[in-house]
Amino acid sequence: MRFVLNWGRRYSLWVFNFGLACCAIEFIATSMSRHDFIRFGVIPFANGPRQADLMIVSGTVTDKMAPAVKRLYEQMPDPKYVISFGACSNTGGPYWDSYCVTNGVDQIIPVDVYVPGCPPRPEALLYGITKLQEKIAEERLSDRYVWSRPHGDTT
Repeated sequence: MRFVLNWGRRYSLWVFNFGLACCAIEFIATSMSRHDFIRFGVIPFANGPRQADLMIVSGTVTDKMAPAVKRLYEQMPDPKYVISFGACSNTGGPYWDSYCVTNGVDQIIPVDVYVPGCPPRPEALLYGITKLQEKIAEERLSDRYVWSRPHGDTT
């Protein structure tokens, strides 16, 4: 049962791209014909956060943009995953010392996979997606979901 559910989630990731800077161009290149991440079961450009289960944050996250990133993450249904794509979203990049730059998107939302680089290559994003898919394949449902009823309660 776990294998079938994880297989379905692993190969049907709907992406909500939160492109903030130059890394977003590399994300778009990954979805084009040369790299074509649809062959990995990743469907790009979901209509909104309520239809997506993978958020790719690419670019510099400023303190002004941080509440929007958090709000959109909270609107995504469970299970949801996050890939931090690029040095700016990982650690603030070359702007880490600025007064208005968040030092990594992991300060705001939990991140599953980090893809390094400035700007990272499309191949790096493909590698990050395969690492996320491996993580999803190993997931246990009891670890991912919290049941609302106490154990033993049949009502």
